[in-house]
Amino acid sequence: MGDKNTDELERALKTTHPEDYDRFRDSNKDSFLMDKGSFSEYIKEILNKNRILLQTVFLEADIPERYGYKLLSEEKHTKQRDVILRICYAGRLTLDETQRALKIYKMAELYAKDERDALIMICFNERPGTILDVNAYLKEYGMQPLRSSGLQD
Repeated sequence: MGDKNTDELERALKTTHPEDYDRFRDSNKDSFLMDKGSFSEYIKEILNKNRILLQTVFLEADIPERYGYKLLSEEKHTKQRDVILRICYAGRLTLDETQRALKIYKMAELYAKDERDALIMICFNERPGTILDVNAYLKEYGMQPLRSSGLQD
C-alpha cells in the first residue's frame, strides 16, 4: 500500500481494534521503521542516490572522517542530534529524509514548535549554503549553532 506518514497511521490506528492488528500490520508494513534497515544503510542509500561520497559528507559536516565511519558502522553512537543533523545536511538529505534518519537513529525529530528546530527546518528546505551558513543564521538569531563533533560525547 506504500509508505504512509505518521498522521495517516495515527488516523488508521484510531479505528483499529486489537484483533485487527494483523491486518493493520500487513497493510502498513512499508511504513514501519523496522523495515527500513539501519541508519547506516539508510544514509548510504541516500548518499548513493545523491552521488555524494562519505568522505565528502564528513568533510562538509566538519566531522572527523574516522569518527564518521565509526558512527555509520555503528561501532560508535552519539547522543548529540547535531552530529546527525550535520551528516544529513552535508549529505543533501531533504527535510523528510532527515526526519526519517533521526527516527531510525532513535533521536527526536526536528520540531516546528521549537524555535531553533524551526530555523533548522527552514535551512533544510531552502539550502542557504554550507553548515557554516546554517550556523551563521542560528547565531544571528541568538541560537546555539550546530555543534561540531569536537564537542560531542
